Amino acid sequence: MMDVEILSRIQFAFTIAFHYIYPPLSIGLGLLLVIFEGLYLKTGNKVYEQLTRFWIKIFALTFGIGVATGIVMEFEFGTNWATYSRYVGDVFGSALAAEGLFAFALESGFLGILLFGWNRVSPVMHFISTIGVFLGSMFSAVWIVVANSWMQTPAGYHIVGEGMDARAEIIDFWGMVFNPSSVDRISHVWIGAFLAGAFLVLSVHAYYIIKDKHVEISKKGFKIALAVATIFSLSQLFTGHRSAEVVAHHQPAKLAAMEGHFDSLAVADMYIMGWVDTESKEVTGLAIPKGLTFLLHQDFETPVLGLDAFPEDEQPNAINAVFQFYHLMVAIGMVLIGLTLLACWFWYRGTLFDKKWLLWIFTFSVILPQLANQFGWYAAEMGRQPWVVYGLLRTSDALSKAVTANQVLFSLIMFTIVYMLLFVLFIYLLNKKIQHGPYDMAHIEGRPQQRDMEKVISNSK
Repeated sequence: MMDVEILSRIQFAFTIAFHYIYPPLSIGLGLLLVIFEGLYLKTGNKVYEQLTRFWIKIFALTFGIGVATGIVMEFEFGTNWATYSRYVGDVFGSALAAEGLFAFALESGFLGILLFGWNRVSPVMHFISTIGVFLGSMFSAVWIVVANSWMQTPAGYHIVGEGMDARAEIIDFWGMVFNPSSVDRISHVWIGAFLAGAFLVLSVHAYYIIKDKHVEISKKGFKIALAVATIFSLSQLFTGHRSAEVVAHHQPAKLAAMEGHFDSLAVADMYIMGWVDTESKEVTGLAIPKGLTFLLHQDFETPVLGLDAFPEDEQPNAINAVFQFYHLMVAIGMVLIGLTLLACWFWYRGTLFDKKWLLWIFTFSVILPQLANQFGWYAAEMGRQPWVVYGLLRTSDALSKAVTANQVLFSLIMFTIVYMLLFVLFIYLLNKKIQHGPYDMAHIEGRPQQRDMEKVISNSK
C-alpha cells in the first residue's frame, strides 16, 4: 500500500501534467495570432485575417480547458500540502497575487475583445487586444515559473520561527523574483510553449495540404509556423545550456542524476542515451567522452561533482527516471531542430509541399513539443527531490497531517476520471473545429459559401 507522500506526489504530478498540456498551447498560439493579425493589418490580405479568425477559436478552447484544469492545484496546496503552504505562503502568495493582477487580468480583460470584437472595434484595437492576451499569457507563465524557481533556488527571504512553525518570509521581493534560476527557466518555458503552439499549427495545416483542403491558406499558415518553429527550436539549445549551467552551480545533485554521474573525482561523459544502474553506480549507453566536463568547464580534465558527494538521503530518489526524462527531452529537442531545418531546406528548394511523407511527419509531430515539455518538468521536479524547497524543506515534511492515504487515493481516482472526460471533450471539440476548417461556412442567407470565400481570398493575394 502506497503512503500519503507517494500518493500526494502522484496526484499533484498528474494534475499539473494534465494542466500543462494547455497553457503552452495558449502561449504559442498567442504568438502566432499576433503574427497572423499583424500581417493582415500590414498587407490587407484576407488570408491572414481568416487564419487569425480560425486560430482564435482554437486558442479559446485551449484557454478555457487550461483555466478549468488549473483550479484544482490551488486546492491541493491546502488539502495535501498544508505544511508546505504555510512554509512558502508569503512567497507563493506574492507571486500568485502578481499573476492575478498583472497577468490573468490582462489576458482575460482583452479576451472578450479578441473573441467577440471583430465587428465591434477597429482593426487596430482588435490587434491591440490580441497583443494584450498574448502578453497576459506570457506574464502568467512568468509568475508561476518564478514561484517554482524559488523552490529550486531560494533567494530574497529569511526564515521566521522554528520547527513546525518555521516559514519563509520575503525580505527582498525582486531578489525573490530574480532568483538564480528564474530568468533562464522562464526563457526555456516560453520557448517550449512557442514550439507547442507552432507545431499544432504545422500539424493542422500539413493535414489540410495532404487532404487537398484549404491549400492556399494552409501553405501560408504552414510557412509562418515553420519559421517560428525553426527559430525557437534552435534558440532552445542556448536556453537549455544556460539552464544546465545554473543547475550545475546551484543544484549539483540534480545535474549528477540527469547524467548518471557518481564519482566526484572523475570527469563526466555526456550521454546521448543510456541506463543507470544505481546498485553498481554505472551507466550503460552511448556517450560523448568527457562531454559534460567540457560543457561545464570548457576543458577535458576538471572533475564534475557526482552523487557520491551527497548523503543518500539527499540524493534524488529516482535517479534513472531523472536520467531518462532529461535525455528524452534533449532527444526530442534535437529531433525538432532536424525536422524544421529539413523542412526549411525543401522550402528553399521550392519542393516543401511536394514532400507528402514530410507533411505526414509534421501532422503527427504535434505530440513532440508536448512530450518534451512534460519530460523537462518531470526531470526538474524529480531531480529536486527529496526537497520540496531545495535545501530548506523536505517533501516528507511538507504534507498535511490530517489527510489519509485512502482519501488521497479516492480523490486521485476521481480526478483521473474527470480529467479524462475533459481530455476527450477537448479532442472532440478540437477535431470538430479542424474538420470545419478555417472558413466561416454559410448557414445564414447572404453569407458567401466556402468556395466563394476561397475565391475571394485567392484573388486578394
